[in-house]
Amino acid sequence: MSLSLHAGEFRPQHPATLPAAQVRFAHPSERVFAALLDLHEIPWEYEPVEFTLFWDDQGTPVSGFRPDFWLPEQGWFIELTIAEQRLVTRKNAKIRRLRELHPTVRLLVVYQREFVAVLLRNGIDPRRFLETPGTSKAWSVARAWGDGERRTMVLS
Repeated sequence: MSLSLHAGEFRPQHPATLPAAQVRFAHPSERVFAALLDLHEIPWEYEPVEFTLFWDDQGTPVSGFRPDFWLPEQGWFIELTIAEQRLVTRKNAKIRRLRELHPTVRLLVVYQREFVAVLLRNGIDPRRFLETPGTSKAWSVARAWGDGERRTMVLS
């Protein structure tokens, strides 16, 4: 049996031509998340803006926050935070400060357990992207969530 495609028929793109393959990401989890966005045909931009959070006495920015993704069609920023919960305190402080300064900015923070649940719903083994594969509390919780129920905003 052979597969032939005719003009106007769907032809999947080679993964190397998708936007996720063209960007240099800070962490492998960001590449996987971007690939899932591509798969679900959700347009995205990677770290398109930095929000200044603190300034020195001369008004020069000294601290900022750059969310991982911007989803232009949804109007949401997405921040992936897949480190163990005890390690995200500093990032959470930046997120609180962002929300104080910019209350209208829509930001979804995707913590480890939500990220694991998204991967599982898309048939991806999350142990490749966790600091403590197979032993993290988030992994156990996500396995219990294997019923496919939607628990995050994106990638149903």
